[in-house]
Amino acid sequence: MPGYAGGQIEHPTYEQVCSGRTGHAEVVRIEYDPKLVSFEDLLTVFFATHAPTTLNRQGHDTGTQYRSVILYADDAQKQAAETFIRELTQSRQFPQPIVTEVSPLGAFYEAEACHREYYRRNQGQPYCQFIISPKVGKLQQKFRELLKA
Repeated sequence: MPGYAGGQIEHPTYEQVCSGRTGHAEVVRIEYDPKLVSFEDLLTVFFATHAPTTLNRQGHDTGTQYRSVILYADDAQKQAAETFIRELTQSRQFPQPIVTEVSPLGAFYEAEACHREYYRRNQGQPYCQFIISPKVGKLQQKFRELLKA
């Protein structure tokens, strides 16, 4: 579920979050069954499908609302995320330092309806074709075994 989290104001709008003044990041809430997929698998996908070394930036989108962030639900997730980042750093998989923030979840606010299923409804849009489609393709190719039909 797309939404906003990590900021100071309640029930922010997309326009407010895009201003960069709310402290919120654009995020995705993932509900999962650990019997089917592990938190570590989710971390693997997360780090393989976005830019964890660019501060407050994802592609052409810049600002704190585009920061790389893991908002954990409990201490086990916090520890797992910090350990994962430490191991990635030690492996030197990325040429620059990882800047991914690890913070408690706090409140999550669902994005407006127009942002839900955005890619599925707008695949012909240039942003979807040139930015999202390559990431989806990479996800489908590299993590086929984790995806359900």
